This record gives sequence, C-alpha cells and structure tokens, in this order.
Amino acid sequence: MINLQTCDVAVIGAGAAGLAAGAECAARGLSTVIIDREPLAGGILRQCIHNGFGVQYFKEELTGPEYAVRITEAALAAGAELKLDATVSEIKRLPDGAFELLILSAKDGVSRLTARAVLLAMGCRERNRGNIATPGTRPAGVFTAGAAQRLLNMEGMLPGTSAVIVGSGDIGLIMARRLTWCGIPVKAVVEIMPEPSGLPRNVVQCLHDFDIPLYLEHAVTNIFGRERVEGVEAAPLKNGVPQPDQAFRIDCDTVLFSVGLLPENELSCKLGVEINPATGGAIVDETLQTGVPGVFAGGNVLHVHDLADFASAEGKRAANGIVRYLNGGQKPSGCRVTAGANLKYAVPNSFSPGTKTEFSFRPLIACDRAVLEAEQNGSVIWRKDLKFIRPAEMLNIELEAGAGELLFNLRSKE
Repeated sequence: MINLQTCDVAVIGAGAAGLAAGAECAARGLSTVIIDREPLAGGILRQCIHNGFGVQYFKEELTGPEYAVRITEAALAAGAELKLDATVSEIKRLPDGAFELLILSAKDGVSRLTARAVLLAMGCRERNRGNIATPGTRPAGVFTAGAAQRLLNMEGMLPGTSAVIVGSGDIGLIMARRLTWCGIPVKAVVEIMPEPSGLPRNVVQCLHDFDIPLYLEHAVTNIFGRERVEGVEAAPLKNGVPQPDQAFRIDCDTVLFSVGLLPENELSCKLGVEINPATGGAIVDETLQTGVPGVFAGGNVLHVHDLADFASAEGKRAANGIVRYLNGGQKPSGCRVTAGANLKYAVPNSFSPGTKTEFSFRPLIACDRAVLEAEQNGSVIWRKDLKFIRPAEMLNIELEAGAGELLFNLRSKE
C-alpha cells in the first residue's frame, strides 16, 4: 500500500541549506517535510570533523558535526518533519500547480508526498578521475577527497600509507592535513591552475604548516600500478599543455582527487528547470525561484559555496521566497543580471527594480586590490573597493537598483 501525505513545503536535501530553509518555513507556519537519502541529517557536514563552521550563521565556531546537530535541532524545534533514509525518485507537477513526489525508503516503502512548493537543496557531488580523463592504469587506491574523508572520519579506515592529491580544492587541502595527522605522508598536491582553488586559510593551515609540497601549473599525466597504486607521473604545464620532457614520478599508494564540485541537478532537470551553464545550477530570480513556478533552489545545488554558513543563509532566503509565493506575493518583474569582466557568474539571474537584492559572485582573477562595479543603461551606478580577491572565495553584496539590465564587472587595481 502506498502511503499518501500532503504538506505546504517539501525540501529535498537535509544539508546546511535544506535544514536552514526547513527551519524557516516551519517557523513561519508552513507544514514542512525535509527529505534526505542518508540515515542522519546534516549532509557533508557530518564527515567534516574540523572546526571553522558556524562563525557567520551561528556566531560561534563549530565543527561540521556540531553545526549539523545545531541546525537539525533548529529545524525540528521549528516543527519541520524529517524523512530520512528516503530517496525522491520522481517529481511531477499536478494540474492545480502543486507537486507530487515519489519517495522510496526501506522503512516506509513507496510513498507519495503532495506539496504546494518544493525547495531543491540536494547539494553537490565531486568531480572524479573520469571527469578530467586522467590517463593510466585503474588500480585500487584512487579516491575522491570526499570519499576518503568519509572513509577515514566516519568508517575509521585508513585509505593508504602514502598519498598524492590531485587538485587543491578545500576538501583535498583539509585531507592533506588529516592524512598527515594519521601518519600518512602526503607527497604532493598537484594543481593545474596558477593559484590554489581552495581557501587561502586552508592552504596555509593544511599545506604550509606541514611542509606539504604544492605544485602549481602542474598536471598528473599518469597513474601507475596494477593491483594497487604505485605512483603517479606529474609534469609542468606550458600554455596549459604538459611538458613530457620535464615529467617526474612521485611514489605513493593512494591518489585523492579534489578537482571541483558539480551541483546535483538530475531531479531539477526532470522537472524542466533551466540550468545555468556557468554554475551548473538553476537559473533563479531574486527570491531564488526557478523558472518552474513553485520550485526554488538554494545552497550548493544552486552554486558551489565556499562556506556552509553561506549555504544556510541562502537556504533561509529561499524559504522567505517560498513564504512570499505561497502567500500569493507578486512574481518579481525580472530585470536581467549579467556577470561581466573577471566574474564567472552572478546569482540570482534577475531582480526587481527598487528591491534590495543579495548577489553572489565567483571571481576569475587573483589580486590584492580590485573594484566591483554595477553598470546599468551604460552608466556605472555602484562601485565598491575590495581587497584580497581569490577565485576560491565568493563575493557577496546587497544592492538596490532601478529598471534595466544590471551588468557587474570586477577590475584589478594593481
């Protein structure tokens, strides 16, 4: 027998964004169900045992598991229902504008949940060796950084005895430190870009403090080993091309890939949500509503954040948009937002004139002095001087603008 349930809001994903959104929706009087495929709420936070979380959102430094418990308790205290160990396999829009979710779980079997609004908060997944087509054999000992982190921090198992990390994303940097603490020497971190892709504090605390070599503008061009990894070949890049005559071997039995994250948007696409190629997430308006009325997105499923705190704050903003939508609020007018010079993207993708809107950007340059400008109808209407710009760190601003397309540009002042 299929279980039937109705609610005002269905939140898909019980990570930093989904739990914050669920707490806000429930606190505003909406019946809210938060669904997650894991047996415990918190998402990736539960395996991040280091501190540095919560300073922005809770005004207190927490570890990842502490942050997960705190925000889960907030959602439950507000009245949200958690449906864990459950997978949303299908969503369809009903003729009356509501949504029907097909949910599979070992505990409840097959159930159908009807909701007036849906928040997509599925987070992101790691890019792996196949995504970047790294050559070589296919031995044991090759992991994504997140998989190795889960294996070590949650399963209590060592991934190997010596390691090379491909890419300098934050999870990879943190795992370089974690492996070192466990007595597993990290022979090198190899990054194709001229700048590390992780936060500067993680470069210092996880690499420099442990004298772990960082090879910038280098690529791993081969993985050796039959049954188990035996080593890798690395080579410097010239104009993005590996130089085989300068290649060198690094012996190790473990390779971790930390080469970026991809928003988890399979369900979004099934719903007909338009995806922004610059972010891999949905195209949204100022309320974080997608082009499908009643479907909202927030957190890493929308664009990859550098801090869980920012993902939670964005989830809360999405909840405010949901409340407005369900209360019959007028749909935003939708003036276009464009990311210009030295910016990978701008979120949201549209705004209403005369309304304060929070914008997030991902810079494409590294410099110590820059200016961010907003241009409208051929004139600069706003500018702000910024310091220490790095691609690893998001830029967040609040701006109220008039009618017309809004173009943002980031310019170095060096």
